[in-house]
Amino acid sequence: MKNLSFYALALIVLASCQTSSKKEDTTQITTSKEQTFPNKLAGSTIYEVNIRQFTPEGTFKAFSKHLTRIKELGVDVLWLMPIHPISETNRKGTLGSYYAPKDYTDVNPEFGTLDDFKSMLKQAHDMGFYLILDWVPNHTGRDHKWLKEHPEYYIRDENGNVMYESMSPTDVWWDTALLDHSNPDTRKAMIEAMRFWVELGVDGFRLDHGCGDKIPLYLWEEARATLDPIKDLFWLAECGHETFILDGSYADEFEVLMREIVSEEKTADDLSKWIDDDMFKYGRSAFRMTYTSNHDLNSWVGTTFERFGDASKTFQTLVFTAYGFPLILSGQEVGLSKRLEFFEKDPINWTDSLGLQSFYKSLVSLKKKNPAIWTGDTGGFPVSIEENEHVLGFIREVDKNSVIGIFNLSAKNQTVEITNEQVYGSYSDYFSGKVYDINKEPLELKPWEYLVFTK
Repeated sequence: MKNLSFYALALIVLASCQTSSKKEDTTQITTSKEQTFPNKLAGSTIYEVNIRQFTPEGTFKAFSKHLTRIKELGVDVLWLMPIHPISETNRKGTLGSYYAPKDYTDVNPEFGTLDDFKSMLKQAHDMGFYLILDWVPNHTGRDHKWLKEHPEYYIRDENGNVMYESMSPTDVWWDTALLDHSNPDTRKAMIEAMRFWVELGVDGFRLDHGCGDKIPLYLWEEARATLDPIKDLFWLAECGHETFILDGSYADEFEVLMREIVSEEKTADDLSKWIDDDMFKYGRSAFRMTYTSNHDLNSWVGTTFERFGDASKTFQTLVFTAYGFPLILSGQEVGLSKRLEFFEKDPINWTDSLGLQSFYKSLVSLKKKNPAIWTGDTGGFPVSIEENEHVLGFIREVDKNSVIGIFNLSAKNQTVEITNEQVYGSYSDYFSGKVYDINKEPLELKPWEYLVFTK
């Protein structure tokens, strides 16, 4: 953002012959798919649901009672972590991993029945939600019926043993059995299992481990060719390079950079450059999911407060305004302050002792009401407005809407000069209502202070 990439400069030249490059950066790319996924989610927020931990009961019925509150929060998309029966062979912990499915076309009996799921899905749809399922294409659990009925679906080692997922020597998933998607019959069986849920009415899939050395991209080409004609679907990949085949992808580096800023290994300038580079690599139309937490980060790395401390709200606001489309992990909106157990029952405490629910509601509303910060080519191009390496300041504009963000991404006071005269004027901060005059006079920012102006 502060050092516009070659791609951004090329857009400026092609867009018009005006002399102000700052203004030209906001030129919009038209699209013919405005009413289909992913474009219809440009101003949306996705909400990750952990059925097991969401309520003391851990059931679809119990979760359904929260739908009204989640609707009032303003989110549009519900992403349900895997709901399938969990394998028992080599099971981790007492309840096992959601990501070791025993049957792709049934539900975990601990969560309820298939009819319970259908009832929850109908209620969610009636309330205006989209609902996507977490899908595990890389492997099944160790007692999936395919292991006996179709052993040819699996990858084997030199001794003929079915292989398991091993992310590292210390991150081994003995409860899994790796699928061989070079076999067209494996891909066909996987796609047919997905068809089951599409015909039930789900709105798409979050693809666990959706890329990597064991998942060929032609699996998703074939899946989309088969399933998209049935229903308009949203496809979200837990990785980046399928952007041109699928609809959305993880922007993992965004969260990593935020942690590195807290530890003073990186600065705001590094994050700004990353956003430029990411747009250069994936394009303006890419739906890159940004977040301060998700189920993996919470359980294995730490809570938002552990990772970001006093900067938690600063970075959450950045996620909603600077780039990408935002994710909220279930419980984040009430200050989830513990690492949820992955293989045991560990219900979320919904007390909201920090009063964060209104903060998250204001963020979701900010995103939804301001097209300038929408995702993809619908939103405005982020343009830098300052030159302090510890401050991320930008303006995003589209049509008659603009959003200005000024973030002190450091634990020290910062003085910043706004160098882009385009943003000079008098504004009210979105959160505090305090009026600021933005001009040539230096602006003083407290540690982790952030300002958001809309017009």
